[in-house]
Amino acid sequence: MSAPRAIYLASKSPRRQELLKQIGIPFQLVDVDVDETPLPDELASDYVRRLAIEKAQAGLARCDGGKPVLGSDTIVVLDGRIMEKPTDQANACEMLLALSGNTHQVMTAIALSNNEQTVSELVITNVTFCQISAQQAQSYWYTGEPADKAGGYAIQGLAGKFVEKIEGSYFAVVGLPLLETERLLDKILAPQL
Repeated sequence: MSAPRAIYLASKSPRRQELLKQIGIPFQLVDVDVDETPLPDELASDYVRRLAIEKAQAGLARCDGGKPVLGSDTIVVLDGRIMEKPTDQANACEMLLALSGNTHQVMTAIALSNNEQTVSELVITNVTFCQISAQQAQSYWYTGEPADKAGGYAIQGLAGKFVEKIEGSYFAVVGLPLLETERLLDKILAPQL
């Protein structure tokens, strides 16, 4: 029987940590600092993939190279506009009201780096929200949940009640697409098994 496939995780996200535990991947955290400023005219899909790759490669530079490093990034995109983490209550409510009654994309990119290669994948999920009133948006802000979430909401939390429809990977919206993560691990680690 082979040993578990262990990795480094270049993310502070508790959600990503929980999801890796859910699929039985042992990991150690590695702290990385990556500039998350979009480049001029950079498409949202290119931006999120670039960040995942940069996080994985920055993590690899800080580690011993004995295990691959997983980097990931998640953004919310409405009509081509990237909606990052809210800066304050007004910004969070503005984002929720923009998402209200509309379909937006959640883009999660993952990248796995070792000493030989970096592989990445982008997962796009369509999420449709019901109509949200200004009062509902404010009440949601006061729960504290949206403060550090892309697009100002957490699908796995209280904001689940706003979701009318989802097309694609639920886990990618939470922050780590499980099927695609397993595939990347297979690409990098399978030859060693």
